[in-house]
Amino acid sequence: MSSIHIKLKDKDCQTIKEICESFNNDPGELINILHKAQEHFGYLPAEVQETIAQNLNISVAKVYGVVTFYSFFSMTPKGKHPISVCTGTACYVRGAEKVLEELKKELKISVGETTPDGKFSLSCLRCVGACGLAPVVMIGDKTYGRVAPEDVKKIIEEYNS
Repeated sequence: MSSIHIKLKDKDCQTIKEICESFNNDPGELINILHKAQEHFGYLPAEVQETIAQNLNISVAKVYGVVTFYSFFSMTPKGKHPISVCTGTACYVRGAEKVLEELKKELKISVGETTPDGKFSLSCLRCVGACGLAPVVMIGDKTYGRVAPEDVKKIIEEYNS
């Protein structure tokens, strides 16, 4: 886990407690609790995971294991416009890697990072089920199909205006 250790505010601890209670503090509801917590905080830093573990009376390792296993969960804050590049087989074969390289160059960040202004974050995912549109890039809930490296700059500009 990260070496930065933040202290949660009392109201944040209370929010986590309420989320856990809404699922009867049932460890079997861990995934649902994590979804709700991430919805509220935007990501799941170590401190949020520790507080969830305490409320459910389970180990932090178990919570961390679930957070790191499912790619939906994030331990770092996402940008206002999270960008995901599909690197599944169809997208990969049709040039997703070149599109990803162009995004990294344009945004000046690596996969897993967020731009200093908090506007964009970059990640990869395996398959969005739009293989006929390969290569696919998602920004938030919006899907861009048949993206070429030369389209990247124009797509980013849509979010900078």
